[in-house]
Amino acid sequence: MPALVPARSGFPVGTARSRTTVDFLPCSGHQKPDYEAAFNRALNRLHEEQRYRVFADIERQAGKFPEAIWHTPAGKREIVLWCSNDYLGMSQHRSVVDAMMATAARMGTGAGGTRNIAGTNHPLVELEREIADLHGKPSALVFTSGYVSNQAGISTIARLVPNCLILSDASNHNSMIEGIHRSGCEKIVFRHNDVADLEQLLRSAGRARPKLVMFESLYSMDGDIAPIRAICELAERYGAMTYCDEVHAVGMYGAHGGGISEREGVAGRIDFIEGTLAKAFGCLGGYIAGSSAAIDAIRSYAPGFIFTTALPPPVCAAASAAIRHLKSSGSERVRHRDRVAAVRSRLDDYAIPYIQNESHIVPVLVGDPEKCKAVSDYLLEKAGIYIQPINYPTVPRGTERLRITPTPFHTDEQIDRLAEALRDAWQKFQL
Repeated sequence: MPALVPARSGFPVGTARSRTTVDFLPCSGHQKPDYEAAFNRALNRLHEEQRYRVFADIERQAGKFPEAIWHTPAGKREIVLWCSNDYLGMSQHRSVVDAMMATAARMGTGAGGTRNIAGTNHPLVELEREIADLHGKPSALVFTSGYVSNQAGISTIARLVPNCLILSDASNHNSMIEGIHRSGCEKIVFRHNDVADLEQLLRSAGRARPKLVMFESLYSMDGDIAPIRAICELAERYGAMTYCDEVHAVGMYGAHGGGISEREGVAGRIDFIEGTLAKAFGCLGGYIAGSSAAIDAIRSYAPGFIFTTALPPPVCAAASAAIRHLKSSGSERVRHRDRVAAVRSRLDDYAIPYIQNESHIVPVLVGDPEKCKAVSDYLLEKAGIYIQPINYPTVPRGTERLRITPTPFHTDEQIDRLAEALRDAWQKFQL
């Protein structure tokens, strides 16, 4: 990975799917470089390309999810969230909140430092046991976020295996791509969800060469699902390890919330399962589950684990409570599927275009960055509906969209209002 420092041609700036360069304004003699100008030029380019991001100031309300308060210069407004990754509303589940509050009262709010220096707080030990059990693995390791678990985990795994070849799905998340860059290993990208292309690449590499096949179980922008069983069969045939990112699927699929790999009955055939505690489990953090030796090696060598403060005990206790609940309760998942189907049905009534898939994600296609932002603003200001626009580089140009994520708590009335507001926006902006 290139160093993020000024170079002759400028310095690279990471984005979700690409890298761009930003040049300093020229200077001569002893004149100080115009740093502010460089930053402003970078920001201006984002504005020109309709890629500048604006964050809404939102106050979620415990017990009223998905309702929230939008703070504006003119005052407060009540809105309904339609794009949260808190897919099942577990961040406000009574058992999760109680576990966090009780642990904070008993142990305080912070972890006290890295696990290497301050030790491991006991709720974190319990959390890793819960995660390992969820995925049927001997061991698990928790990181501060799902991004870090991919970035640090992938780079460490690949570096520790001599001459490792990484085969990566073309649609893998930026965190996985960064992990590959940091590994310094050779990589080949295979066409998205294309097992024939993957097999050809595996065959060409040869069975004897160490290989790591990386993919996501559920791709969050299109909502499509990977052919996990076929990938596992190819990996076994050609002697490759498998690494599956389940961040958008854990808690959501499988009898116990173990993700698509549990639903398909192939979790035991995957070497590394990576997940998050920040989406369906409603908390914070990421993790990797795998064999005892592999997880211990990551723990011992990954800088992204070694040199960062551990998750606080209250967060760990809350995450454990969420995992335990969703292991035994399927009612949230059943209700969730019903709400997703209801949203799609109402969108069909008004001929609102969305990407068909088998998952819980409903990507509504706009196809124009300026109109996508305009529709998002219109929904928020006129209808009190919050859906963040998804533009390049998160998705390819021409596929800009509104990514709708229904929850078990969205009512029929709220679904009707969403569909009607989208119908009005489609007419207003001539989509």
